[in-house]
Amino acid sequence: MTKDETRLSPFMTFSRAEWSRLRDGLPLLLSEAELARLRGLNDDASLGDVADIYLPLARLLQLHIAAAQQLAQVVDAFIGAPTERVPYVIGVAGSVAVGKSTTARILQELLRRSAGLRVDLVTTDGFLLPNRVLEERGIMQRKGFPESYDRRALLRFVAEVKSGRPELRAPVYSHLTYDIVPDDFQLVDRPDVLIVEGLNVLQRGADGAGSTTRVFVSDYFDFSIYVDAATEHLERWYIERFLRLRETAFRNKASYFHRYASLSVAEAIATARSIWRSINEVNLRENILPTRGRARLILEKGENHSLQQVRLRK
Repeated sequence: MTKDETRLSPFMTFSRAEWSRLRDGLPLLLSEAELARLRGLNDDASLGDVADIYLPLARLLQLHIAAAQQLAQVVDAFIGAPTERVPYVIGVAGSVAVGKSTTARILQELLRRSAGLRVDLVTTDGFLLPNRVLEERGIMQRKGFPESYDRRALLRFVAEVKSGRPELRAPVYSHLTYDIVPDDFQLVDRPDVLIVEGLNVLQRGADGAGSTTRVFVSDYFDFSIYVDAATEHLERWYIERFLRLRETAFRNKASYFHRYASLSVAEAIATARSIWRSINEVNLRENILPTRGRARLILEKGENHSLQQVRLRK
């Protein structure tokens, strides 16, 4: 990037070494065993990534949260009465197989430990329409695309979180059965911080009737993160994950994808590549990647999942 391009960009760009210096002594409170519990399948996040990338990010988030609390005190002073405190909401977006879940879980744990905050994590998978509905609408092959979600329910949930409503229920999704779990919910009861992780959480677009929606889930975010990687890396990571699932979860007879467990390695690679290119890459190109520039911060991954660069909105 030229000097002029850097000057005109809405983002400041930090190398890994530059970003790591912003940790400012925040202690590393995770062990290797604890990090292993937080990693997603086929994600090689290391303690080095936590120290160099996630700890500075946790420090930045703590400063933002503290500033939000101070602003609330200003409002209290202005109106002459205490106002109801509402959760600070962080959105985490990115492609299938990029490691969004790992990023969200690591940040949840760091904010809990380093700042003593009560942090809940909700994934938007729970707001996917049930398979029965997707099949009725003929969009089962577009699962993960914007139209496959109950966007009104998701918007209502996040709006209620930001209004301070207690004891909210978020639906639960099973990756084993590839469907919503009936009558199962995650309770969200006014945490200090709520992390919302999903493919399309930064998207803006039309509602089901084709008209422009005026309010979006991202309108309720106080901070947003996009986890980024080159498309060729994402495809390889997706195939590698598919092969690992073929040896593990797919072997469970209750798995929606049990039929793939008997594939040969060559057949599994071909199947995974076909799914990636016909579904996930299309969704990435059409819906997910265009939202990257709306994020407050972009985490850029290299070929081996290692975090290489951070872009922070000015």
